[in-house]
Amino acid sequence: MNEGKETKEGTTEEKEENTKELRLEEIKDLLDERMYEKLKEQSIELLRPCQKKAIEKGLLKEKDLVVCTPTASGKTLVAELAMLNKILKSGKKAVYVLPLKALANEKFNEFSKKYSDLIKIGKATSDIDSDDSFLAAYQLIIITPEKLDSLIRHGTPWIKDVDVFVIDEVHILNDPSRGPTTEVLIIMLKQICPEAQFLYLSATIGNPEMLADWLEAELVIDDWRPVKLKKGVLIKNKIEFYDD
Repeated sequence: MNEGKETKEGTTEEKEENTKELRLEEIKDLLDERMYEKLKEQSIELLRPCQKKAIEKGLLKEKDLVVCTPTASGKTLVAELAMLNKILKSGKKAVYVLPLKALANEKFNEFSKKYSDLIKIGKATSDIDSDDSFLAAYQLIIITPEKLDSLIRHGTPWIKDVDVFVIDEVHILNDPSRGPTTEVLIIMLKQICPEAQFLYLSATIGNPEMLADWLEAELVIDDWRPVKLKKGVLIKNKIEFYDD
């Protein structure tokens, strides 16, 4: 039996499988038709490595995932695939949690531009402690951890209708000032919505295996990036790059 030539990264067959492209049309049957057509409109035909791995790990089958890949590698689309597909298929809600108001505003504008013709998108970043009942009318809600914590403490009823939670920049768990709030928030959400899917995104998790184990989620890890990262030293206005 030919087991393949061994390499530092694994067998030749494993490397070929990891680099094999996944075309959007190959997962057409897993996507709501409107979502599929919207992605085609965005000229998305090939899925990036982290998106391929996430789908193979059960992204579109409601599996909880920790996605740890470099900046601009396609983590946001991983979340979009799960959120939009679930909203369009089931009519339930999705919540996208970001640690900073500026990031929440950025994602709100991005998602509104891409998907406002398909779903109703809302945002909640106010520091005012209230139940923000107006959010019940929205299907995708972008929010900060502190605001979501406030909604839970006010007994906001629509939270039980959320089917997908995305915790972006999940490495905030290591922040001594804001990490505990996010940790408690995740624990409460799992109790309130035990059937919901949880996606955790980050480019800078120091111990992804340990975090995925604690969160009881599958780990998606990849080092592909759209632009090669080079390291160097700036000396007298000249950069000396390290050899690969």
